[in-house]
Amino acid sequence: MFTQINYEGSIADQYLTLSKQLDALLTGEKDQIANLSNASALLHQFLTNINWVGFYLLQENELVLGPFQGLPACVRIPIGRGVCGTAVATKETIVVKDVHEFPGHIACDAASQSEIVIPLMKQGEVMGVLDIDSPTVNRFSKEDQAGLEHFVQTLLLHI
Repeated sequence: MFTQINYEGSIADQYLTLSKQLDALLTGEKDQIANLSNASALLHQFLTNINWVGFYLLQENELVLGPFQGLPACVRIPIGRGVCGTAVATKETIVVKDVHEFPGHIACDAASQSEIVIPLMKQGEVMGVLDIDSPTVNRFSKEDQAGLEHFVQTLLLHI
C-alpha cells in the first residue's frame, strides 16, 4: 500500500528513500505496465520543476510511448533520433542542459528546456528508456542523474 513519505536530508538521501518506496510499491506485482505506471506517478509526485516523466519501450527497433505523466507525447521515436533514440543507441544516460542545443532534438512539448534520459538495460540489452523533461534550462544535476539511475536499477528488479 502506498504511504506518503517525507523526503528530507541530502538529495542523495531523498533519492534513496524514493527508490526504497518504489521497491515497496512494486514488490509482488509482475505486470510491467502497472509497474511502469506507478514508477512514473511516483517520480511525478517526487520531482519538482518537471513537465513530463515517462517511459518509451523498445518494440521492433523503435521506441514506443509507454506509461507517463504529462501532456500527450510523441508516440514513436526511431533509434538514434532525438535524446531518447540517442540514449538507446549509446546505451548511456544523456543529460541535456538546453534541448535547443541538442542536434535533432524532438520537441513534443515546446515548454521543455532540459531533459534527462536513462536507458532501461537488462542483460546488456536496452528494453526502453526513462525520459524526464523540465521547463527550466539545466534542471538535472549529477546528483539527479545518480539518484535516477539508482531508481531505474530498483525498477528493473520489478519489470
